[in-house]
Amino acid sequence: MIFCKTFNLKKQIIPFVACLALPIIVGAIAGIATTNEAEIYNSLVLPPLSPPSYIFPLVWTFLYILMGISSYIILKSRSWLRPRALCLYIAQLLFNFVWPFLFFNRELYFISFIWLMILWILVLFMITMFAQINKKASILQIPYLLWLTFAAYLNLGIYILNH
Repeated sequence: MIFCKTFNLKKQIIPFVACLALPIIVGAIAGIATTNEAEIYNSLVLPPLSPPSYIFPLVWTFLYILMGISSYIILKSRSWLRPRALCLYIAQLLFNFVWPFLFFNRELYFISFIWLMILWILVLFMITMFAQINKKASILQIPYLLWLTFAAYLNLGIYILNH
């Protein structure tokens, strides 16, 4: 009896930890690969409302945790939309991963803005699809979309002010 409970618990904990770990690892790899991001950010002419550089890792960690919880909810669902929703989730995560390389490593501010707009659209579609499966999973993604909106403002402002 204890073995069955332990086995069932492992069947739930391992996917949950994997869902949490995936976006955090993706974000960490992008962060490590763009090691000069704080220096580059601080050297730019920034638009009004630009937060200090130390805010970004804190916000992104929080958003990655929400992504992980949300993706776990979708993973555990029995909806026929689950595979499509998870593909959208992975696609937006890949777009999210590439953006810092365009912005910080290549300093392609306009292209990174366009890339961010595509990411924003992917996340909106993902939220819409998640909502068809589980409302809580979609609501957990709203802060992410709001942050991307703010990031787009910052990105466009940086392009305009530093072009």
